[in-house]
Amino acid sequence: MLELTLSENRAGQSASALVQFVLPPELEAREPAELRGLRRDAVRLMVLPHASGEPIHTRFDALGEFLRAGDLLVVNDSRTLPALLRARDENGEPIEVRLAHRRAEDLWDALLLNGRTHIGRVGMRLDFGNDLHARILARRPDLPFLWRMKFDVCCSSLLDLIYRLGEPVRYTYVPDALPLDLYQTVYANSPGSVEMPSAGRPLTWELLLKLKRNGVGLASISLHTGLSSTRDDAVDARHPNYDEEFHVPATTAQAVNETRARGGRVLAVGTTVVRALETAARADDTLAETRGWTQLRIHQNYRLRLVDGLLTGLHEPQASHLDLLSAFVEPTRLQAAYQACIARGYLWHEFGDMNLIV
Repeated sequence: MLELTLSENRAGQSASALVQFVLPPELEAREPAELRGLRRDAVRLMVLPHASGEPIHTRFDALGEFLRAGDLLVVNDSRTLPALLRARDENGEPIEVRLAHRRAEDLWDALLLNGRTHIGRVGMRLDFGNDLHARILARRPDLPFLWRMKFDVCCSSLLDLIYRLGEPVRYTYVPDALPLDLYQTVYANSPGSVEMPSAGRPLTWELLLKLKRNGVGLASISLHTGLSSTRDDAVDARHPNYDEEFHVPATTAQAVNETRARGGRVLAVGTTVVRALETAARADDTLAETRGWTQLRIHQNYRLRLVDGLLTGLHEPQASHLDLLSAFVEPTRLQAAYQACIARGYLWHEFGDMNLIV
């Protein structure tokens, strides 16, 4: 049975608490569109107006009908790593290592699992095979389920070994291992994300070129996504505030400033782009080249400074992403829109259907 309820709107209550629903298991996308006999850009699209009006239900390849000449799409060009590695400790015990955040060329924060049990200790040595080893240096005090891990190689050599030995992070709703290429956007460039920046997955070069011919601009940032789940439901329900590395290049800053100056709309492809642009926003609501880490949490009462619209997937119950969406659209309207998507059989998660808020 489908259950959606809208809790009482109390001051300070998060949108993820307000927009509550039970997601039927059959609406969890278990494989990408291509393996369901569709093109990437043939998934469904719900267009939700900011302030008022009913949602429009269409296909993603009709995206251009809802954009205008002079708009700017900003995408996240981070490339997905095969961030699930398998190792053995000094006693030969198997350890599943889920990379979480790259801290330096040879340093990563990681989740260490034996089944669903969190493990780890300072000094533990891990053997990944192929002459790749690492040592556990410390537990993160702010996120104690993550461990700081130092590999014995770095830079491109380490990335080469990760690509050779790793596999994409996946969750139980994706039953079968899939090739890494299916976890990449067509414009992916800078390796670093441990999970796919999935809002851009349905964009094809054909569609992007069509948008360009219609006067829609394209710019990019890089934000390397961290793990979305600790594999502990109680921890995940608290929405740990991960820090994520990002870069807004000068060319993108210029494109955003020029778009806003002439009255165009800045449309973020994914919540990662919203976080990067809003973190980098200056006091006068303009943008400059910025590198750094963001822990910005965007919520219903946050004043968006640079981003006018959002292209995103459909987010699961209690997800912190719903808090971010509530900065664009009021939770009661988001609740009704999600109810319509479930009733129409939209698919959720990284291989699912899409939502444009404009």
